[in-house]
Amino acid sequence: MPVANFLLIACVMRNGKISPKSALLFLGLLAAFFLSLSIGSAPVPVLAGLFDWLTGQPGINALVMGEIRLPRTLLAICVGAALGLSGAALQGLLRNPLADPSLTGASQGAALGAATVFYFALLPGLGVFAPLMAGLVGAGLALLLVLWLAGSGRPALLLLAGLAVASLSGAALAAVLNFAPNPFAMQELVFWLLGSVSERGMAHLAFLLPALIIGGALVWRQRPLLAALSLGEQVAASLGLNVRRGGRIIVLGAAILVGSAVATAGNIGFVGLIAPHLARPLAQNRPDRLLWPAAAIGATLVLLADIIVRLMPPGREIRLGVLTALIGAPLFIRIIWKERKAWF
Repeated sequence: MPVANFLLIACVMRNGKISPKSALLFLGLLAAFFLSLSIGSAPVPVLAGLFDWLTGQPGINALVMGEIRLPRTLLAICVGAALGLSGAALQGLLRNPLADPSLTGASQGAALGAATVFYFALLPGLGVFAPLMAGLVGAGLALLLVLWLAGSGRPALLLLAGLAVASLSGAALAAVLNFAPNPFAMQELVFWLLGSVSERGMAHLAFLLPALIIGGALVWRQRPLLAALSLGEQVAASLGLNVRRGGRIIVLGAAILVGSAVATAGNIGFVGLIAPHLARPLAQNRPDRLLWPAAAIGATLVLLADIIVRLMPPGREIRLGVLTALIGAPLFIRIIWKERKAWF
């Protein structure tokens, strides 16, 4: 609930007024939040369960709400917001609507780090935090390699370096899967990589939320640069903005957002690519106003996808990352078709 309220306050308030479209967007997110809390194998009243959990009263309602549904719902919101925000930032930086958060190399680095922990059974003392910490370290190392390869280059060169590191990390991850010690270890790795917010708790949320705040703050502070870049790099430089430094900060913020999301929930595809496109009409196509609407739409998309996952028959649950890809790919094809019609 605090995350949804934060996104609501940060995004819809502009010049002291609330845009009707933005208000509908966040009302939809709030409705999805309560719908998520109400769905499960056991019938639990949402408000009563939340009250029992907040007041520390023992009982099945408080247990189900506080230990299962609320962490899963908040985690889906945070993961979706991180992906949507990073996608909007990178598309604004590159002035390319096809830019995807995975281009930083952070998501592949995070997946490789977490998979390495699974493969070698490293960091046993950290328990559930082992893949999270390894994923964050992997994302950080991937980002350092990207910055080293790009040198003092422009934002486009940063993303080219990110693509190279992403390919390298993907190849290493394929090697880890290929040499898995047994079929069960490989199955566990594959299931984790497919993405999910189930079987996570408040500890995972406590890990992701600071990264979301830090990465979001880094990107948010570069709104003037994103606005100026929509007119070109020369215009941005003439306004006294440091394009190279600002571009590095945006890539750093996006890498923190994506790396922490992947380390927590695995690969959740297409959200960072689709959410900015859906948010663009709300921001009048201005990249500096696109950030928080894209975060809110990303949060809603992941939350709705997780609700669909839970509504499927028991024993045949599809992984969250698979479902977002199945939903996101047709949406992306539709966007490409609209762009094609606009050009001809």
